[in-house]
Amino acid sequence: MSPETLTGNGNYFEDFEVGQSFRHVRGKTVEAFENQILTHLVMNTAQGHFNEDAMKDSPWGQRLVFGLVTGSIIIGLATQDVAENAIAELGLDGLRFTAPVFHGDTLYAYTEVVSKSDGDRSDAGVVVFRHHGYKQDGTKVFEGERRVLLKRRPLERSEDE
Repeated sequence: MSPETLTGNGNYFEDFEVGQSFRHVRGKTVEAFENQILTHLVMNTAQGHFNEDAMKDSPWGQRLVFGLVTGSIIIGLATQDVAENAIAELGLDGLRFTAPVFHGDTLYAYTEVVSKSDGDRSDAGVVVFRHHGYKQDGTKVFEGERRVLLKRRPLERSEDE
């Protein structure tokens, strides 16, 4: 089954079915700024993310984008389609960074619906999504599962109520 393309309204708990897959419409080119600001904000001291001179003789020949920047961008690209109606983020599991990302690479996101279950409140349910990220050349760079508590679709009220 080919993935649906989304960006829009169908993102309440009831709108998702196990097995659905989505190709998110937008891509995002990773700029040096995103890598540098987050790397420094979280005090990641790995030179591979901020020392071009040290990396010029590495197998990559240049700085690497910090994996959590990559993961954040992929999850962000997916959010409009799968979590606009989120009440709470419940967890991230099995995060894998499968290939290097460099400044100037453009990332794209895909999502699969892994499972659905009732939440502990009547107005929401839990959906588990598996997000995948790819670079412009088709190289897979990220995957991970995300548990989200999503609002249920509001009940329609009749004019007589």
